[in-house]
Amino acid sequence: MHCPACVVLTESELILHPRVSSAKSSIKTRTVEICGDFGDMALADIAKELTGMLSQHALSTERQKEEVRWKEFGLAIPIALGFVFLFVLLQKLGIVNLVGAGRVTYGTAFVVGIVASLSTCMAVVGGLLLSLSATFARQGDTVRPQALFHIGRIVSFFILGGVIGAVGSAFQLGPTGVFALGMIIGLVMLVLGINLLDIFHWTKRFQPSMPKFLSQMALNATKVNHTLTPALVGIATFFLPCGFTQSMQIYTLSTGSFLEGGLVMLAFALGTFPALALVSFSSLTIQNSPKAGIFFKSAGLIVILFALFNIINGLVAIGWIEPVFNF
Repeated sequence: MHCPACVVLTESELILHPRVSSAKSSIKTRTVEICGDFGDMALADIAKELTGMLSQHALSTERQKEEVRWKEFGLAIPIALGFVFLFVLLQKLGIVNLVGAGRVTYGTAFVVGIVASLSTCMAVVGGLLLSLSATFARQGDTVRPQALFHIGRIVSFFILGGVIGAVGSAFQLGPTGVFALGMIIGLVMLVLGINLLDIFHWTKRFQPSMPKFLSQMALNATKVNHTLTPALVGIATFFLPCGFTQSMQIYTLSTGSFLEGGLVMLAFALGTFPALALVSFSSLTIQNSPKAGIFFKSAGLIVILFALFNIINGLVAIGWIEPVFNF
């Protein structure tokens, strides 16, 4: 289990088994407590049968071992450093401006969206897509539901992001408030990056999440075979427990503008689109690849660097430290 999305996904899938009466997952202990009537079946057989209900996880009667694959850093570190080199080069050339002093640009939101769409935190969205596809495929409808899902997701991220930005204008945040929000964004991204490294499991409990009932409502929507269901599910993904999404949502509060807040969330949604589009029309996901560990560690290091950039630039903007980066 990697994040709060795992909790929601495992519970919602296990409860569909006819013999299961209740399922309660815990990210803290990486366990799931299942109640039901399985007759005389052995625990190992029960775990094997219930694993068939899960799209992203597997069950075992033995506690998951703590294993860190340090060798994967041998490739992850050069990849992350290569990304940093490219980032600095593009900054020097003035082609992009991903990190500004105390602010998140559309380029930042787009890149964070790309990382988020390939991370384990987005596995729940992939699960939604696959579940949605299976529901409508029974009636021979494949392309239209996928298109409606992505249209609903992209449009809703712009509108709801704009609403958050407009709400933020009512608070009229001063320099201190903007600085505080910037620090929160940086710290959230720092936790996300550390979690992607998969070294310290205890840090996963600090990852923020939306209220569980909102996430459960989004997952339950996939069970309803209605013309507008895919679009509604796409809209509901705005409320799913993805820390990357929530870090962008926090920032939109500080924009104080419907248009700017909407554009930030739109850029983020567009960043997630390519990978989610591939998931829509195939069963391939990054976590099924033998190189997944290298990717996640590379992504984690990059996200940590983004977090440090934003934290340091925020401290520079408020005058607490001297400028560190000259690009």
